[in-house]
Amino acid sequence: MGWWRVDADTLAGSRFVVSPLAETVAALKTLHGGTGAHPGEQRWLAAALPRYRERLAADPVAAALVRTALGPRWNATFLTPTPGAAAPMPDGAALFARELAEVRATPPVVVRADLAEALGAADESALPSPLLGHEDLAGHAAELLAWVWTETVEPDWARRRRIIEADILARTARLGTGGWAEALGDLRPGMRWLGGDGLRTGAGPAAESRELTAAELLFVPVTPGRSWLCWDMPAVDGRRVRPGRRYAVVYPCSGVLVDEDTRPAPEALAALLGRGRADLLALLDPPKTTSQLVALTGLPLGSVGRHLRILREAGLALRRRAGRSVLYHRTAAGQVLLDAPPPGVQAPGSAGSAGSVGSVGSVGSAHS
Repeated sequence: MGWWRVDADTLAGSRFVVSPLAETVAALKTLHGGTGAHPGEQRWLAAALPRYRERLAADPVAAALVRTALGPRWNATFLTPTPGAAAPMPDGAALFARELAEVRATPPVVVRADLAEALGAADESALPSPLLGHEDLAGHAAELLAWVWTETVEPDWARRRRIIEADILARTARLGTGGWAEALGDLRPGMRWLGGDGLRTGAGPAAESRELTAAELLFVPVTPGRSWLCWDMPAVDGRRVRPGRRYAVVYPCSGVLVDEDTRPAPEALAALLGRGRADLLALLDPPKTTSQLVALTGLPLGSVGRHLRILREAGLALRRRAGRSVLYHRTAAGQVLLDAPPPGVQAPGSAGSAGSVGSVGSVGSAHS
C-alpha cells in the first residue's frame, strides 16, 4: 500500500491548481483506453476516437510512444510532469503551451530511460523498434499532446474549466468544515488521510512510499475519469535522480457532468422566480450537487447557494445527503411549476384555466 508522509509545512502550503496539460494527458489516457466513464464521456469518445486512431495510424512513432509511455503500472515520467505552482495564467492555451514546453525539453536519453521504466524493462533495448534511435521522441510526444489539446480539449475548455473550478470550490469548502480527511477522502481509489502526517495514496506498491518534507504538494482535478501521482525528478547526466520538491495528485472531479439534455426553464417561470432560480430548478432532475450546478450554470458558488436556499424555503427543492455529497432535487411542487403550460394553453385533462391557478395555489401551501 503506497503512502506519503507529509510534514505540517508541506500540508499547510498545499493547494489545488488548474492544469490544461493534466487535462490533456487525462484525455489522451481516455482515448488510449477507448472507454468512457459516463454518457457524456462516451459521446466525446464517439466523436474524438476515430480521428485519434486515424492520427496514430498515420504516425507509427506516436502510436508506439503512447503504447509504451502509458504502461500497465507506470506512466513515463516525462509525459506527466508535475504542474508548476506559479499563479495560473487566465488563457488556457497560453498555460498549456508553457506546460508543454517542459515535455518538449526532455533530453532524448532521459525520454528513453523513462519509456523503459514504463515498460518495466531494464534498459532501452526493450523499446519498440520505431522508438529505437529516435532523437526527438520528446518533440514527437509534445506534438501528439498538442493535437489532443487542439482537437479534443481546447474547443470545450471553458466548460471543462468551470467543472474543475467548481470541484476546487467544493473541496475547499469541505476542507474548511471537515478537515483534510473530508477534502481528500475520495480523490482517487484507496486514497485516505490517515491523520497526523500520513496520506495513503492508493492501492499501489510500497515503492510509492515517500517523505514529503519542505515540499510543494498540489492537487490537480481533471474532468476525465483518470488519476495518477507525479513528482518532479531532475535529470543528471541522462539519469533521473531522487525526487525533487514538487508532488501532485491528479484526480477526477467528483461532480463531472454527463452533458444531460435539459430543457430551459419556461419564460413565464423565469419571470416569476428570476432566471437564475428558474434555471436551477430545471436542472434538479436528476439531483445534483452545488459544484455540478456551478459548472452547469457558470454562476458563482455563493449565488447558487442563495438561489437553492430560496427554492428550499419556497418548498420547490429539497436536499439530502448521499455519502459525502449533498444533493438537491425538485419537490412535487417544483415539478408542477415546470410542467405548467404557457399562458393561454390549457393543461391536458384540466377543466379550464382554474386548474392551473389551483396548481400554483398548492405551491403556496407547500411553502407554509
